[in-house]
Amino acid sequence: MPATVSLATALKTIRKARGLSQEAFSDVSSRTYLSTLERGLKSPTLSKLAALCEVMEVHPLVLLTLAYAGDKESSITRLLAQVQADLLLLLKGAAQR
Repeated sequence: MPATVSLATALKTIRKARGLSQEAFSDVSSRTYLSTLERGLKSPTLSKLAALCEVMEVHPLVLLTLAYAGDKESSITRLLAQVQADLLLLLKGAAQR
């Protein structure tokens, strides 16, 4: 599944789980723009993604994890373990330079 489709699904899933309407995002986005994001027609910038997550009261990594791993606990656990291992390797490599 392309990342934009996954991000669209994750965004809509979290918004609905939080009981928020598209209008609840009016301080950071128009309802029309949010709708295009949820349909996978556009991709947000990182700053827009952060603003949307602030409205939903979740860390942006929650949205991205849901987008990449879906809603299966085993997939989420695997993804987070991979991210942690990658980050530790990067930090270790940077410290050695």
